[in-house]
Amino acid sequence: MRDTRESRLLLVLLIAIAFALITVDIRGGEASPVDGARHAAATVFGPVENGVAGAVNPVGNAIGAVRDSGERHNRISALERENAALKQQLGSSDRNRSRVRQLDSMLKTAGAGQYGIKGAQVIAIGAAQGFSWTITIDAGSSDGIKRDMTVLNGDGLVGRVTTVGPNTATVLLANDPDFTVGTRMERTDEVGFATGRGDRPLAVQFLNGKAQVKKGDRLVTFGSSNDKPFVPGVPVGQVVRVDPTGGDLTRTVYVRPFVGFTKLDLVGVVVEPPRDNPRDTVLPAKPAKPKPIPTVTVTATPPGNADNQQQDNNTPQQ
Repeated sequence: MRDTRESRLLLVLLIAIAFALITVDIRGGEASPVDGARHAAATVFGPVENGVAGAVNPVGNAIGAVRDSGERHNRISALERENAALKQQLGSSDRNRSRVRQLDSMLKTAGAGQYGIKGAQVIAIGAAQGFSWTITIDAGSSDGIKRDMTVLNGDGLVGRVTTVGPNTATVLLANDPDFTVGTRMERTDEVGFATGRGDRPLAVQFLNGKAQVKKGDRLVTFGSSNDKPFVPGVPVGQVVRVDPTGGDLTRTVYVRPFVGFTKLDLVGVVVEPPRDNPRDTVLPAKPAKPKPIPTVTVTATPPGNADNQQQDNNTPQQ
């Protein structure tokens, strides 16, 4: 359309009419004279608006769903992180409870034997200095640890210290084939020597070939001169098998160690030996034998016999 004088005049006229209608509608309020026209327009254009809205809404919903999905994903990720942290705390709590039990048991053992101990944690396992069954602990010469000191835990004899550094030490475990310790049997005081056999029971040779030994007997350390490398009275293990005597000068039995060498965590190094030999006092109390349950015998009388007996009792004697 060309910009003519008539077109400009028409535009000004339309704008003036629009302002006039707006003024009348505002002043009229609910009784506005243009209200009917508004309703008519809504009737005509309403379906068109609804159709457009129906076509546009799925797009908007999809955009909102994507946005909500991202928010839900973030919330799920946050919850997963919180659960992982809680599980880690729970695992740490379980480990702490286990360590508390280990420490409590070790202190009871040390108290029963009057051993002065230095607590340490196992920080490494495996071969060291040519030994196959060893552990490394986080205590060394700066903690008063010396070579040939006895190492124990709450269950019994763990091993002996072989090498010492400023802050760490190597312990040869009692199940190592190069490990030998003097033992004494709980009940008969029979003396022998226990030798490690890896993951198999210890082999114990008693000096008395006719020693009376039975399955279930328990052994403790005999003790060494000047208490090195072994202090007396530390629980060693329990007899699980006895070889028959063959007229030899010695007798061999097999002993299951009290200590689980594959699950060591906290140990104690005996830095001060007991004043007196504790003998068997460090051994745990034996479990009580179950009391026999008395047997009660109940005899049932058949109903027919009971009726006959009652009739016999009611029959008058001739």
